[in-house]
Amino acid sequence: MVQLNRLDPTFVLSVGDLIDGGTEDSLQLATEWDSFETRIKNLNMPFFHLGGNHDLTNPTMRTFWKQRFGPRYYHFLYKNVLFLMMDSEDYEEERMLEIYKARAEALKVINGEVNGIYEETDYYGMQERKVGGMGSEQLSYFKQVLERYPNAAWIFVLMHKPLWQRDGDKGLKPLEDLLGNRPYTVINGHIHSFSHQIRNNRDYIILGTTGGSQNAQDSMAFDHISLVRMAKEPIVTHLKMNGILDKKGELPPTGELIH
Repeated sequence: MVQLNRLDPTFVLSVGDLIDGGTEDSLQLATEWDSFETRIKNLNMPFFHLGGNHDLTNPTMRTFWKQRFGPRYYHFLYKNVLFLMMDSEDYEEERMLEIYKARAEALKVINGEVNGIYEETDYYGMQERKVGGMGSEQLSYFKQVLERYPNAAWIFVLMHKPLWQRDGDKGLKPLEDLLGNRPYTVINGHIHSFSHQIRNNRDYIILGTTGGSQNAQDSMAFDHISLVRMAKEPIVTHLKMNGILDKKGELPPTGELIH
């Protein structure tokens, strides 16, 4: 948080996985979110929440999120720049429970509690594990938002999992069709490895980590934050956390970082 404050952005956005989560224990959820919010209070600027699979794993966590933060997906406009904050864990409750239970069984394999191979678990084979999903109500919501702001100078589309890598009507394609030729940038997380590609003649950026786990063999797995300045088009600069130094040329004491 100290490093973010030194950069003095207007506001801070996330792409999800803010807590460990993955539980139906309300007391544990309260403890984890209280810890996160305590750190966020150290920021000198507003922070916009966005949920990931660790934050929205089951119906209990959805309810907790709604009570504490409000809608799981929303939008805001700042100086004619439109931000679409998406929920990539947007499944019908029955499917969410199937994924949640399969994930719990897979974690038992990973932790050595039961015999098995993670890559052979039901959870590993679920496409939602990698690319998430978007429901029709969320699509309708953002359709109305885009209709409300037809002249936005730029649109940022933020999500946790890469919905744009999922085929069909539960992926990002229906929203991409609505965006059409409008200027936009897509940003997501989840993979824990930085990448950039051009899709639909637009920038699609997968962020790395800001304190999350990393594959030591992956050269694109590093802790960073992304600084965006709006000109005619966005100017995006990715700053490695170990390169944001204080006046002594030292890393300032950061405490826990945002996951």
